[in-house]
Amino acid sequence: MSGAPLRVLVVEDDPVAADAHALYAGRVEGFTVVGVAHSRAAAVRVLDRTPVDLILLDLYLPDGHGLQLLRALRAAGHTADVVAVTSARDLAVVREGVSLGVVQYVLKPFAFATLRDRLVRYAEFRAAAGEASGQDEVDRALAALRAPHPAALPKGLSAPTLEAVTRALRAAPDGLTAAEAGTEVGISRITARRYLEHLVTDGRAVRAPQYGQIGRPELQYRWLGGPVRGH
Repeated sequence: MSGAPLRVLVVEDDPVAADAHALYAGRVEGFTVVGVAHSRAAAVRVLDRTPVDLILLDLYLPDGHGLQLLRALRAAGHTADVVAVTSARDLAVVREGVSLGVVQYVLKPFAFATLRDRLVRYAEFRAAAGEASGQDEVDRALAALRAPHPAALPKGLSAPTLEAVTRALRAAPDGLTAAEAGTEVGISRITARRYLEHLVTDGRAVRAPQYGQIGRPELQYRWLGGPVRGH
């Protein structure tokens, strides 16, 4: 991408998740992270002193809802676009967010590739300039913000089971073995291991041998973002 990088502010109260989101955004060509805020008040302080093009905004903050923050920013004249990074699934909230300038929603948990796709599309939308020749060109500019169909999972994996395994792993601060994950979700150890390995490949989990028992050590899988916090 040519030109100055787009400046990103990460607003997320969970420090581990905030660091991960900043790391992800910083890895996308054409973007630079200029600040990380863990509360609504901290975000306002950053925005008052630092130019920002895009806010990666968690909607559940310790001192107010993310959309309250966004409403206040608009009233104060801040024009930064927003990508909501949240597990909030209330479509009424989604509609309100769109009216306040939320250009994309990324639901937690997500892989780097998901956020990268949204940021690249946002950059394409920002890069559109000049006067449109007609309706088709306007439609193409707006289409840059629309996500494609979700990437297909590897053969044999299903989205509902992946979500169930993900939830079980996120809820286990010390991690899970494939056998434990299988018991938790109600699937076989071998099937659970395939889903856990998929999460490792996606960069959302890590694995390490678990020693201290007789025989071959088992692999322990751990969610990179820590346990569920209700976001």
